[in-house]
Amino acid sequence: MKLIKPYYEILNEPDLRRVTKEIELAARTCYKSEDKISENSDKELVQRLVSLGHEAMLEFGPSIIVKFICDRGVSHELVRHRLCDFAQESTRYCNYSKDKFDNQVTFIIPCWITEDVKDFTNFRAPYIGDIEHSARIWLESVFSAEESYNKLISEGWQPQQARSVLPNSLKTEIVVKANIREWRHIFLQRTSPKAHPQMRELMIPLLNHFKLWIPIIFDDIQP
Repeated sequence: MKLIKPYYEILNEPDLRRVTKEIELAARTCYKSEDKISENSDKELVQRLVSLGHEAMLEFGPSIIVKFICDRGVSHELVRHRLCDFAQESTRYCNYSKDKFDNQVTFIIPCWITEDVKDFTNFRAPYIGDIEHSARIWLESVFSAEESYNKLISEGWQPQQARSVLPNSLKTEIVVKANIREWRHIFLQRTSPKAHPQMRELMIPLLNHFKLWIPIIFDDIQP
């Protein structure tokens, strides 16, 4: 069994000027103000669009692709954003008992478990060691899920059948493609204090990355 923390990878990162220039070219068509385009006019225009809430124009910027390594519960929330494209690791076809997965199931450590439970990966319940009781319960649960999964595979079950014993803590990889406007919408919803803590664990650092990269579009979003 393998235990990891969630993380993300940005698979493409268009140049900032390309983002704002493409938005400007589309937006100025509305008012036929192309004659006002100058070297830095895109920045001022995009800032004004954001402040006025005229976000439809942001859809004309290039799409950004992010790969999330997270648990299945988080991925179930991500796919509710209908204006995105998704590609996700399939539990129907991925056989975690095979060599390509190091013959083990990988689980995501919940952010509310403060102990470094990765130290206990090589143990088996009930020989987990002296850790906080709730962390022990979680560890025993994922140990049991992996053992049950492997036993069912050895009994001849297909991965799509054996997956029924795997919990939300199962690691999944999901690639999300969305335009600038939709990423704003995602951040506004998924960095909110009301969002799930594991979602915020991923989205707040990603938002901070976007703020450093395209501040004029994302600086106003405060988790």
